[in-house]
Amino acid sequence: MARYWDDHTVYSQPSAEELRRKAKESASTAKKKGKNYSPIMPKSRRGEICTSWWGQAWCRNLESYADYSSRLDRGKGYVRSGTVIDLQIHDGKVLAKVQGRRRSPYNVEIRIGRLSEENCQKIIDKCSTRIESLEKLVSGEFPEELKEVFTSEGGLFPTVREISFGCSCPDWALMCKHVAAVMYGIGVRFDENPFYFFSLRGIDVDRFIGVALENRVEKMLQNAECKSDRIIDEDISSLFGVI
Repeated sequence: MARYWDDHTVYSQPSAEELRRKAKESASTAKKKGKNYSPIMPKSRRGEICTSWWGQAWCRNLESYADYSSRLDRGKGYVRSGTVIDLQIHDGKVLAKVQGRRRSPYNVEIRIGRLSEENCQKIIDKCSTRIESLEKLVSGEFPEELKEVFTSEGGLFPTVREISFGCSCPDWALMCKHVAAVMYGIGVRFDENPFYFFSLRGIDVDRFIGVALENRVEKMLQNAECKSDRIIDEDISSLFGVI
């Protein structure tokens, strides 16, 4: 007797070439309708997907989610095939379109929890300790000496519990390959602009840098009032034998 749940339908996996062809058609159709897509195009089809240390760190953090290991490899192949035809990062969420075996791309939404006020202040304090780091932040770079800001507990990288996602595809898996492809695509976006990290965690980067600079100046003024052991109190002329 047949049962409703006894569905053993096996879907054929499209080739990378077919996915690229369909992705190109979907992008062309969207353009004719006046929609401007922002696709993900990794620079390499082998090795690391991301080029910056922070993008690579994002991918390694993603791959530490052991529960999703079986899906991540397929997602990596998808993103390399150019199937993520649109990816937009907003305050606390990512909206993307991923080309699959169907003609129309699937809609993917990823939501990431806001960074707590306490953890945000801890990160600001770390950034305020070195003036060189602040100078790089102001110029639009993220210095490697602040790597802990990303990877430490309570840092910018979200934990599994802080992420929720969904996809319009028929795959019932908690993380389908389309979601996995978008997760890797986020890393590629971070290559382009590391400050997307702040947007994703609900942080206004201009205010963040402003507060960090203000704290740095305040600390410098406090230290200016403290007497240093390196200050020479003796008369310099007598010290060096100058008459």
